[in-house]
Amino acid sequence: MNTLDQFLWVIFPYICIVIFILGHIFRYRNDRFSWTAKSSEFLEKKQLMIGSILFHLGIIPVILGHFVGLVIPASWMSSLGVNEHLYHIGAVYIGGLFGMITLAGMLILTFRRISIKSVRKLSSASDMIVNGLLLFIIILGVYATFATNAMNPDFDYRSSISVWFRNLFILNPNAAYMVNVPLSFQLHVITGFLIFAFWPFTRLVHVWSVPFNYSRRSYILYRKNERVS
Repeated sequence: MNTLDQFLWVIFPYICIVIFILGHIFRYRNDRFSWTAKSSEFLEKKQLMIGSILFHLGIIPVILGHFVGLVIPASWMSSLGVNEHLYHIGAVYIGGLFGMITLAGMLILTFRRISIKSVRKLSSASDMIVNGLLLFIIILGVYATFATNAMNPDFDYRSSISVWFRNLFILNPNAAYMVNVPLSFQLHVITGFLIFAFWPFTRLVHVWSVPFNYSRRSYILYRKNERVS
């Protein structure tokens, strides 16, 4: 290992995590009224609807898959009856399918942002940066799932990336787990932490404003105003 390895796999993740936490606190306290997705639906609706549905339909299972793969140890999965072969099928084929759906949605949204002049003008620099990072990390994820796994069939990220990731959160980071990880996975991880660092300063904060309270709201009743003459 060298100094770069220590920076990338020990120092850099913690920098991104600190920025993620403090950035959200700062923005919520000082810029709460910008806590929005800034919808451009009134400028163009069809591509936004298709791209957004595909993106969200794919990204939620992808996030859940990442959680299982990174947070839950392989031994725990085995104790539940999920052996290596079964897990591999789920990760590659099911995860790959939802990854492709996510990529299709992101490509539509990116094309919309770039090709439609009014949407492009409405987009801020942070919108373009996050859009580029999201597209890049999704492409890397799909490539790693299909190409890298095919070219490196003996590579097991659950015994390298997953262990490194869990150790970060118990304050016992070990860069050695990441040194021999294939480049596509390394770039995928680095880009993921970059997105977390940018998160508080972009429209991604709208993720934390899911309107769950709508399910508990009373129906709005409209009554005809009949004036008595």
